[in-house]
Amino acid sequence: MADYNTIRTAQGQATRSAEIDEGLRAYMSKVYSLMAIAMTVTAVFAWGISQLAVSPDGTLTALGAAIYTSPLRWVIMFAPLLVVFGFGAMLNRLSTSAATMIFYGFAALIGLSVSWIFMVYTSASVVQTFLITAIAFAGLSLYGYTTKRDLSGMRTFLMMGLIGLIVAMVVNIFLQSSAMQFAISIIGVLLFSALTAYDTQNIKNTYLAMANSNRDFLGKAAIMGALQLYLDFLNLFMFLLQFLGASRD
Repeated sequence: MADYNTIRTAQGQATRSAEIDEGLRAYMSKVYSLMAIAMTVTAVFAWGISQLAVSPDGTLTALGAAIYTSPLRWVIMFAPLLVVFGFGAMLNRLSTSAATMIFYGFAALIGLSVSWIFMVYTSASVVQTFLITAIAFAGLSLYGYTTKRDLSGMRTFLMMGLIGLIVAMVVNIFLQSSAMQFAISIIGVLLFSALTAYDTQNIKNTYLAMANSNRDFLGKAAIMGALQLYLDFLNLFMFLLQFLGASRD
């Protein structure tokens, strides 16, 4: 009887493990799908706005002047940061569908704020850098998903690094130091590479810890995970672009 009970217990554990593995794969697939759609929205809006901002003779249109040369540019620059904080604060009060739409709206706003890259860099170098970023991101995210090493100890270091990077970027808006910008770019690439692996493992662990939670909670958690990876990808791309992008000048 003891052997029978042992077998039944082992079978139950194996079944539960298989269910968790299947659920985790579905959850991570949803996270990456949400992120991919948001990134597509950003790319489409960035390219579309850049086309509307420049007239056929190469001068800025009224829209372009408003976005890139008027005080509105500061609003466009800092609005995504405010949206991120606001989104995180009110996520629990939103439905999953509403949270998804806000996420995509945020991605469109980001597209508006980074549309200038198509006027500063050649389209070929933007596409090339995007592909390089995608390959690097895939490798880093795969490492975060599969590694047995606990990356949670990196949290404090990464958060301090992120705060320091933001402060340095704001300061350099006024200093306009090329040496400082170069250092910021290097640190940015390293920081968001590490964050990609860390966030992927954290998203995985969140599911494993909350696998029995209701569908609504897991749906919102997937959106927040997609947002984290989206920001990692976007920032990694923008910092790499400063090294790899070919100027139109």
